[in-house]
Amino acid sequence: MKANTDRVMKLFSLFVQEIAIDLGTANTLIIQDGNIVIDEPSIIAIDIRTGQTIAVGTRAMQMHEKTHQFIKTIRPLKDGVIADFQGAENMIEGMINMIGTKRRFFTHLKMVVCIPSGITEVEKRAVFDSADHVDSKETFLIFEPMAAALGIGLDVEEPVGNMIIDIGGGTTEIAVIALSGIVTDQSIRTAGDEFTQNIVDYLKRNHNILIGERTAEQIKINVGSALKQLENPPEDFAVNGRDLITGIPRQITINYAEVAEALDESINTIEESILKALENTPPELASDIYKTGLYLTGGGALLRGLDKRISRITKLPVHVADEPLRAVVRGTGIALKNTDRFSFLIDRKRM
Repeated sequence: MKANTDRVMKLFSLFVQEIAIDLGTANTLIIQDGNIVIDEPSIIAIDIRTGQTIAVGTRAMQMHEKTHQFIKTIRPLKDGVIADFQGAENMIEGMINMIGTKRRFFTHLKMVVCIPSGITEVEKRAVFDSADHVDSKETFLIFEPMAAALGIGLDVEEPVGNMIIDIGGGTTEIAVIALSGIVTDQSIRTAGDEFTQNIVDYLKRNHNILIGERTAEQIKINVGSALKQLENPPEDFAVNGRDLITGIPRQITINYAEVAEALDESINTIEESILKALENTPPELASDIYKTGLYLTGGGALLRGLDKRISRITKLPVHVADEPLRAVVRGTGIALKNTDRFSFLIDRKRM
């Protein structure tokens, strides 16, 4: 009897495609069969004349801010949620089609999609509708902090408090997790994109030079810092942009201390939210957090000196996750394999 059941399950699995999606403002990652198969920028390029999508992900990012009047690049997600419904559908469909294994005839598509904890019911419905349009038969949603906790190996079902700080592209998610639930959380729209804009504004104000979003992103990666003094400082970075006075392209050099100054206000906002979340934490869970410390995930966790700065203000140990950019999608992948076990997953019935 057991052998027959196993055969039926194996046969059914041939027609099931299971994917976990970290639908991020900056990058979208997809896991299938435990492996990250897609890691692409969350952007598409469309032909304005026909409305057709001509590029998705990296290829579209290469066109970003370099297009002519007939091509437009769109980032369908803003602040962690879908801002352009049609664009998001086209992007998800394009990325699913990039997966090596082609969709089989009669395939039963099952998806777990990661969402910010501060999302509204309307925004949740938009995610479900986008999944329906790419023909998903079963769709589950998981909150980012919960996915991040799973991704870094925490046992979220235990009666132990853990604080996760996930700094993504559009949102920073701060949550205290215990017993398969979020006890207290802060979701703020100050994150990686805001850091990028801070750098653009700083160079405009202090150096009279105008740069694009892609150049600001490179500055953040190469000389980004949360502290004005680092033990192992990165080398100064050459920046090309347009002189605001003469209009002629010009090159300047920027160092990590200047970037720290540019990002200071945004990092202050994140610190205030962390302190607010700690204030709202029940005392028994606060006792656990004192022992376990804080866990940093997301792209923002890679910012030099950020862990030390947060540790300084909270007087608590701060741990940066291994591969912080992939912690959320790995957790989403774990949730995908355990949809029948985890009570915190949201489906249409639980909305």
